[in-house]
Parts: sequence; C-alpha cells; structure tokens
Amino acid sequence: MYPDSRSTQKYTDGYISGPRIPKDFFETRGKGESDISVHSGSYHIALQDAGIGMCNIMAYSSILPEVANRIEKPDNIVHGSVLESIISVSHAGKGVQATAGILYRWLYSKKDHLRFGGLVCEHNGNFNLKTLTFLLNSSLEELYMNRFSNIYELGDPHFLTESFIPQKKYGTALVSLCFTSWYYPFK
Repeated sequence: MYPDSRSTQKYTDGYISGPRIPKDFFETRGKGESDISVHSGSYHIALQDAGIGMCNIMAYSSILPEVANRIEKPDNIVHGSVLESIISVSHAGKGVQATAGILYRWLYSKKDHLRFGGLVCEHNGNFNLKTLTFLLNSSLEELYMNRFSNIYELGDPHFLTESFIPQKKYGTALVSLCFTSWYYPFK
C-alpha cells in the first residue's frame, strides 16, 4: 500500500536523539530608556546594557535540568545568534519604577542529597524590590509545594534583579539566564 523503502531511506544518514537539554548558562541584567519607543527603544537598549543586544532572544519556561551549570558570561557572542533564555522584562513610563527579577533554587533528593534539577520563577512589574522578592519567593514556594516537596529539598536561593525609575518616556528593566550549550541524549 505505502512504499516504505523509499520513504525511510532518506533518513538513514543522520542520527536520532532525544530532546536537547540546556546545559551551561550565564546570568545577566540590564536597563534602558528611550524617548522614542519600547520595543525598538528602551527594550533594545536594556538588552545592549545586559550584553546580549546582538542576539535574537528566545524565551524558555522556568525549569533548570540537573545538568545545568552556571558559567561566566562569554567574552564574545556572535552577532545575530539565537540566545535561548529564561527572561523577566518590565516596561514602565517616565517616573514609574520598572522592576524585573528571577529566583532559582536547586532541588536535592531527600534520600541521597543528589541534585535533581532546579525551579525558576520570574516576576516583573512596577513595584519595589521588597515586593518583587516576596512575589518570587511565594511563586517558587507554590511550585515546590505542589509537585516536589515530598521527594526533594530546596537549595539556597539565587536572586537576579534589576530595578530603576526611567527619566525618559519609556524604560525597560530585564534579567536573564542565558543558555550557551546543550546536551543531546540519544533516543
């Protein structure tokens, strides 16, 4: 009915792997302001301030795999490259606080204390750092209690924050965990 030899033959010169797993990441933060716009103004200036303005940013959700490892920010990032990140971004108008934050904590097995992976929470808004810290802690605690607390313990908190009050018409604060390498498991 269906010719299987021709349809599968073209796929024999490659390899099959499982989903790639983010490995090495660096932390960065930035802020920017503009009188022209947000997206092509304050946001791009904030990316530049964070040292990632030459990249195409791709956002992840909020999980760190066991293999993840924090590294120092690379000296050179190729212009135009895709930078996959867990990112928090806050926009504000002149005189209004822009605050962005990320909290991550590693999960450790209660049985053998081996690292399982990590949880990450992002928050952003027009509030102060005390409110941001409360929201980040509350969100991470909720994630932990709803799925992981029976088997895992939480490690120390790692906060990454940026907050400022723009003096120009538009302002952006951002923080990001940026991935630079991936592990490719076989199927």
